[in-house]
Amino acid sequence: MKIIGIIGSGAMGSGIAQVAATAGHPVVLFDSNKSALEKAKINLDTTLKKLVEKQKISDEIAATIFSNISFIDDLSAFKNCELIIEAIVENLEIKQKLFLDLEQVVSENCILASNTSSLSITSIASACSKPSRVIGIHFFNPAPVMPLVEIIGGITTDKNLVSEIKKLMESWKKIPVIAKDTPGFIVNRVARPFYGEAIRIYEEGIADFATIDAAMKEIGGFKMGPFELMDLIGNDVNYIVTETVWKQFFYDPKYKPSLTQKRLYEAKHFGKKTGKGYYDYTSPTLSLPKREGNLSSQFPHHRGGQEGLFNRILAMLINEAADALYYGVATKEDIDLAMTKGVNYPKGLLRWADEIGVENVLETLNNLYAEYAEDRYRPSVLLKKMVKEKKKFYE
Repeated sequence: MKIIGIIGSGAMGSGIAQVAATAGHPVVLFDSNKSALEKAKINLDTTLKKLVEKQKISDEIAATIFSNISFIDDLSAFKNCELIIEAIVENLEIKQKLFLDLEQVVSENCILASNTSSLSITSIASACSKPSRVIGIHFFNPAPVMPLVEIIGGITTDKNLVSEIKKLMESWKKIPVIAKDTPGFIVNRVARPFYGEAIRIYEEGIADFATIDAAMKEIGGFKMGPFELMDLIGNDVNYIVTETVWKQFFYDPKYKPSLTQKRLYEAKHFGKKTGKGYYDYTSPTLSLPKREGNLSSQFPHHRGGQEGLFNRILAMLINEAADALYYGVATKEDIDLAMTKGVNYPKGLLRWADEIGVENVLETLNNLYAEYAEDRYRPSVLLKKMVKEKKKFYE
């Protein structure tokens, strides 16, 4: 079995290490912070014991998984690794320096992978003397639970490497999708309106957080509403991804971050992990910051109460999925698979569009564009073509 190196012993790095070790690989988990390593070791032990208690694995398997992982604070331990996955801070310069340092340690054939959620694989690889071995392998948190993995080849990535990593991820019992090296890849690009349009609705005074969350859950069948989900992910993480995607798309208004989230980020109200975010988790009863609004407002796309809110956000999501398909980010199957398996959407967005009618989606977008005259509401060229030609995504 390949020896796998993981850099970063936080929740994501530790989770990936657990996945690789469960698949039978010897794993070297590195962190320069010794206390973080010790914490990761304790957390993994606790996690494995819980899995044994729930009878999901045996004591023997738990012991094997734990023994497969070495907790190391010296980069030289990577010299025999055949694949290294970094899961550190989302900062291009830091990742580039790390990969440059790794090349001084690893063998010529070692694959260097980034777990980045939104940064360019081509940019990361540009720091290396052998950029052909650099690839994106993006897991979703928590890695041992979430099945999706996005595989991203940069411009300089060896083309055979993508299929090789896909096979490896399948052997790890993951569901891999192939994405083009564009900002946010599939999930973090397509999902932006789920958060951004929900915040926009709130900022307009149309509905409060709880009402918008309820609309997405009760009408749309989403497991969590956008504000609940942002608080769970962490507003530090979610805001930085939003800002990164916006900047990398040359400040396209479609991806523009909101001041509401920026202020929460500045206040360090990151959500559940800090006790406060869009909701207040410090009080015995969940406190909802209210903002009164009339759902049957003068805006045509909000008539029908909560259903109007849901339709607006869904149309924006479908529009982004259609754009991703139009620009060759991924196949329609992989786009739908990514959204159902990566962020637990109740349906694939492109199949959902077929179900409700592509022409209805386009009408909602046209209404929004006519009302606001903002570029964020411009309909995808693909949607317009499909309506004109009376086509569906899945014929």
